[in-house]
Amino acid sequence: MDASAEPESTILTSPMNKDEKKEIGYLIDMDGVIYKGNKLIPGSDLFVQILLEKQIPFLFVTNNSQWSRCDVVLKLANLGVDVEIKHIFTCAISTARFLANQKPSGSAYVIGDAGLLTALHDHGYAINETNPDYVVVGEGRLINFEVLEKALKLIMQGAKLIATNLDPNCPVDGGIRPGCGSIVAFLETASNRKALSLGKPSPIMMRMARKELDLRTEEVTMIGDTMDTDILGGLQMGYRTVLVYSGSTQPQDLDEYPYAPSLAVPALGDLISELG
Repeated sequence: MDASAEPESTILTSPMNKDEKKEIGYLIDMDGVIYKGNKLIPGSDLFVQILLEKQIPFLFVTNNSQWSRCDVVLKLANLGVDVEIKHIFTCAISTARFLANQKPSGSAYVIGDAGLLTALHDHGYAINETNPDYVVVGEGRLINFEVLEKALKLIMQGAKLIATNLDPNCPVDGGIRPGCGSIVAFLETASNRKALSLGKPSPIMMRMARKELDLRTEEVTMIGDTMDTDILGGLQMGYRTVLVYSGSTQPQDLDEYPYAPSLAVPALGDLISELG
């Protein structure tokens, strides 16, 4: 059964004894937390190594829909962080799972790259440029006006608009480039339809990720560098949240937000002490 369709009660364990140690697990963003661009952030590899050695549950949770899980594993391995496919959870996967649960064996017109296409195919979805059930938008480098015009036409004919995430831009070496949110905004404005987003901070993705770890709400810590996605998404689910300053958010930025993380540290390596 699809994890997203499981009743909440099915993942609860029996109450712990007073002397029983509470299990912990981590949902970890990648860009700005593990690496920045193509450079490893010092200490992040050791943090992950200790998680593996101590068999502490964790999942890398990313709003990047371009890469398949295999792609992510290879990128991390090239940086010296060796994990398995089971440790990767992308917004492409949460999108594909949600759609497969809503309309099994459906079809979609896709704006995006291999990671999104692979996730949809793995969940029984066909690519359809004629009369799809959904228009699904992810990141992509080969988008042109013809593609956007086609998507708009299909939306106006009844296809539902789905966003893998609403990040307005993506970090790249030397700056940023337009992200999925920018493409979605174009289609929302043109069609006067609102997209459903299934990436962070969506509770749908955040709940799916927790269920992957088979942990209770109070046992999960969300670690990220972005207040609008990682921290907000964690707070909305009742998770402990840790902000790292190694990515997009700096200490002076916190005054701009009406909420705060449970803890803020310079980088992931500064959390090693809490692993025991």
